[in-house]
Amino acid sequence: MGEMVLAGYGMDKAVRSSVSFETPCGRLLRELEQIWTEIGEREEDKDRMFLELETECMRVYRRKVDSANAERSQLRQSLMAKEAELKVLVASIGEITPKFKVDEKQSLKEQLAKVTPLLEDLRSKKEERIKQFSLVQSQIEKIKAQISDHNNQHDNGPVNHSKDNHDLSTRRLSDLQAELRNLQKEKSDRLQKVFIYVDEVHCLCSVLGMDFAKTVKDVHPSLHGANSENSTNISDSTLEGLTETILKLKAEKRTRVSKLQEIVGKLLKLWNLMESTEQERRHFTRVAAVLGSTEEEITSSSVLSLETIQETEEEVERLTKQKASRMKELVLKKRLELEDICSNAHMEPDMSTAPEKITALIDSGLVDPCELLSSIETQIAKAREESLTRKDIMEKVDRWLSACDEETWLEEYNQDSSRYSAGRGAHINLKRAEKARILVQKIPSMIDNLIAKTFAWEDERSVPFLYDGARLVAILEEQKLRRVQKEEDKRRHRDQKKLQSLLLKEKELIFGSKPSPKKTSSFNRRTSSHHPNGNGAGFMTPAPRRVSAGSATPELLTPRSYSGRYNNYFKENRRLAAAPLNFSTVSKEDSMSSFASISGSEPDSPLVLH
Repeated sequence: MGEMVLAGYGMDKAVRSSVSFETPCGRLLRELEQIWTEIGEREEDKDRMFLELETECMRVYRRKVDSANAERSQLRQSLMAKEAELKVLVASIGEITPKFKVDEKQSLKEQLAKVTPLLEDLRSKKEERIKQFSLVQSQIEKIKAQISDHNNQHDNGPVNHSKDNHDLSTRRLSDLQAELRNLQKEKSDRLQKVFIYVDEVHCLCSVLGMDFAKTVKDVHPSLHGANSENSTNISDSTLEGLTETILKLKAEKRTRVSKLQEIVGKLLKLWNLMESTEQERRHFTRVAAVLGSTEEEITSSSVLSLETIQETEEEVERLTKQKASRMKELVLKKRLELEDICSNAHMEPDMSTAPEKITALIDSGLVDPCELLSSIETQIAKAREESLTRKDIMEKVDRWLSACDEETWLEEYNQDSSRYSAGRGAHINLKRAEKARILVQKIPSMIDNLIAKTFAWEDERSVPFLYDGARLVAILEEQKLRRVQKEEDKRRHRDQKKLQSLLLKEKELIFGSKPSPKKTSSFNRRTSSHHPNGNGAGFMTPAPRRVSAGSATPELLTPRSYSGRYNNYFKENRRLAAAPLNFSTVSKEDSMSSFASISGSEPDSPLVLH
């Protein structure tokens, strides 16, 4: 339409008259022409004013065209800039986005409207990616600073990573996150190691009685009183400091353990020596446990403190002073213990440490009481050891002596004329007698076994087996001989009794009647009193077996002392050794007296059947 108006401005009058004035511009020209006509403007002036109007319209159109060209250029530049930015963002964040293509059929504004949402979306993703990178990188830098023990200078403000904004891809973000995880793991490991070291330092300080807070603060102030993981220093220097501290504390603990164990060893010896009460020992119970423990087992609080060691040393010094005043009493007490052990084992104690000698030596000051005590303790140990080697034989000796006691009781029981009466306890004695007879029959085998055992013991040790100072084999041999002699006497008595019975029966057949008991009794008393060696049974008791010249005397072969019932048995042996054996009873004496009165012969004369 503008082109039609401009074309109309340059026409002549004929042509202008034929121009359509239906358009708004045409109607205005027509109206203007009418006005000029009414005014009376000349044609030349009208042409000139139409020309001016046409020039002015051209200027207006030119401005519009220029403005449209400028806007088109701006739109093109904007579209190109956004396309370039879109490419940069896609390359930077590594997003897989549909490639934007310019469609010439679409207007510039349509193209801009299509690219702008994509650009805004990538911009927001870039900002989010930048935040992720910034967070990860700041954490990485922070952990690195903690590990390298540098000041956390990045905590005061944001970290500038603009130089790395060109690469915001997910691959690089994954790499940074992997690096962060590795650093976090290293930090966790270091933190765990620090906690373990600090806990070990705490345990060592507790045992050694040292100030834990001061010890760890000397390594790093953050190790004590920290409320969170971030406030605990985990640098290499801190770990090295803790390691050195632990080594120093362990060395100090090792030194104190060695020193305290030495002191406790002395303390225990003094306790045993002084026989301290449980109440006196109770205060040092924890300290005494150090002696039998390893370094790792010693965990009691302040048990290795300097105060504890000093207190233990003072207790050792106090007991050492008391020991000097009580040493004589302790030595004599140990001597009594030695004598008790030897007495129970029927051994002879060493006379070099007899009580009177000990007292004289201590009073004279020639011998250290500790040496005497050590000597007696050695003798006690030897006595206990020898007592164990003698235990088997001593048990057999006890059983043998018990059997001998039963034999003595059985002999007394057999001589009791009322043993078969129906009194109270008669059946018990009958049972005991039956058991005693069985046991007495085993006495010879007991003696033989004892002799064999004793010989084996002596051959093994090349020393005689002494029983209260006398050789046990000699005692057993003597008792064996006496038993043989005793059995021989009993056999003779039985043979003589049978012979007497036969002679009495023969006399009764010859004379036809028994002599009166009254006369027999008188004759019996008379013959017994007249016979110089008579024993009331009408026959001679054989003399005891004499010991050969090469053997020991009966006094040396007989034990000197026994406890309880065993003394009676060996006393009986001594009595038998000093006097003739007599196994006759009252009934036997009466029978022999009766026989002597009838036959008219002496009781001790040999009896022969014709």
